[in-house]
Amino acid sequence: MSGRVGDLSPKQAEILSEFRERVRDILPALPAQHDHYLLRWLRGERPGLYSHNHVEFRRKMRVDAIISEWDPPEVIKKYVSGGMCGYDREGSPVWYDVIGPLDPKGLLLSATKQDFLKTKIRHTEMLHRECCRQSEKLGKNVEAITLIYDCEGLGLKHIWKPAIEAYGEILTMFEENYPEGLKRVFLIKAPMMFPMAYNLIKHFLCEETKRKIMVLGGNWQEELQKHINKDQLPVIYGGSLTDTDGDPRCRTMINYGGPVPKSYYVRDSLKVTYDTSVSISRGSVFDLEYNITVPGSILRWQFASDGSDIGFGVFLRCQEDGDGGQRQVVPSERYNAHLVPEDQSLLCPQPGTYVLRFDNSYSILHSKRVSYNVEVLPPPYPQRQSHGPSQEGNRCRHVGEVG
Repeated sequence: MSGRVGDLSPKQAEILSEFRERVRDILPALPAQHDHYLLRWLRGERPGLYSHNHVEFRRKMRVDAIISEWDPPEVIKKYVSGGMCGYDREGSPVWYDVIGPLDPKGLLLSATKQDFLKTKIRHTEMLHRECCRQSEKLGKNVEAITLIYDCEGLGLKHIWKPAIEAYGEILTMFEENYPEGLKRVFLIKAPMMFPMAYNLIKHFLCEETKRKIMVLGGNWQEELQKHINKDQLPVIYGGSLTDTDGDPRCRTMINYGGPVPKSYYVRDSLKVTYDTSVSISRGSVFDLEYNITVPGSILRWQFASDGSDIGFGVFLRCQEDGDGGQRQVVPSERYNAHLVPEDQSLLCPQPGTYVLRFDNSYSILHSKRVSYNVEVLPPPYPQRQSHGPSQEGNRCRHVGEVG
């Protein structure tokens, strides 16, 4: 049995009745009290705990007034990409997240994580209201959305650690407070980087959500049309829908974001917790060595210095260079890491020992304290000749197949 109204086993009906009694004290504070809504919690994980916590969440975040009384900062409205556009064949709203143009660092330097969290809550509540309108219009229960992730342009800037942490908080909020809010998730135009990015956030997702994620291959337009009529699908995504002015991107409904102008920046840096710190004596250097054995791995680092700047560069030592030979792969420069912490990544195309060098050799008077984090991320795929999903043919994969 599906665990939905009209398709309950006797045992499931009994559990629903018991659950309704258990949450009777908080029912008036929930956004809906009908069986459709309560069954969403029962199909989720740890329903009793989360449903009670949801009431406190709504109170704390002023969810009931978030659409009418809270307006996101201008930088979020202009540069957070995505939007609702059309309905799928069953009448559910379709939401688009457009990843490539997103500027995570610019956004997080221009607004608080709380602003982003409230923005996502606001979007979710707006979609919930749209589902209610569709339910009334169509005479059937519409309770979940179809989500399309346009992954074209996904790159190293999107796996910036503070951005992953912020996105993880948003995903956790969504999983704990909006169970069964997703009907299906389509990932389109996924580049080679996608599995690596997914591995960084998948632990924030429950198993049921993971099962709903589909990675579409080169025939993604045809696959989308199986679930969304062409007149509800923007031209840019293979349909016939345009804005009233003929715009094939439907920009009045979908925001495509872009780089955030520095004029929006309200702070110089984000607070970062570092794993290690070291004092580098005047006139000396400090090396960190990482042995990369698999081509395509990513070396990611963050660092900050106390009081004044510090030199930094990356060098590669491999067998063909001979004993002690090193090649510069990231030019050594002096960074104002005492003002703005550095956060960078390097795609390692060949195996060898990569040396991260903190350089204080130019300072004849002062030692420097440097705090840092370094991670080695495995390559997204085994090395192969394919240049992206368009080379994979017309495959449609559950995200669990990607590893």
